Amino acid sequence: MSTTVEDYLQAAACVDDLVARIGPDAWDGAGLGDWDLRSLVGHMARALVTVLTYLQQPADRIDLATPEDYFLGVLHSGRSVDEAAVLERGRQAGRDLGADPAAAFHTLVQQVGPAVIAADPHAVITTIGGGMSVEAYLPTRTFELVVHGLDIGAAVDLPITFAPAALEETCALAGCLAARIGRGPQMLRALTGRTDLPTGFTLLG
Repeated sequence: MSTTVEDYLQAAACVDDLVARIGPDAWDGAGLGDWDLRSLVGHMARALVTVLTYLQQPADRIDLATPEDYFLGVLHSGRSVDEAAVLERGRQAGRDLGADPAAAFHTLVQQVGPAVIAADPHAVITTIGGGMSVEAYLPTRTFELVVHGLDIGAAVDLPITFAPAALEETCALAGCLAARIGRGPQMLRALTGRTDLPTGFTLLG
């Protein structure tokens, strides 16, 4: 099993454990922004659903060679992002989790494990941004699982501890993306205690 697959599955297992600890009265509570907790977990579940879907969609060529290319292509391409559509996709994904969202999330984790282990890491699949190899796409989903896992832990005040390798992969991807979009110096100066990041600083918009 490749490191990329291992990091992804470790992150998935970690958030699966977190979701299993969410109390029954928390699901309608605050999640992130305009999402309630159910919608936020539903949005995070798309990091599993899209993998299961895209593995069944081969592509003829690679359009995006790296995880950074994916984020640049999807979020920094100059195309306007339909925030309302993103919001509704999260809400629909939350509704799709059904009456027992934690059990539904766990089922997705159980399904995605064998699928990614069996997949050829060099196979080219069709993603929302274009053709990518499996090994290039998976880190984008590890990133989503880690970032939104931390969001959910903060929303429900529950601890979550990711494996160091998954955190390292996610932090490295964030650093590469910052450098690619011209925000590397800002991030480095903040991380080394030189200055604070400006309000609203993000790598994702």
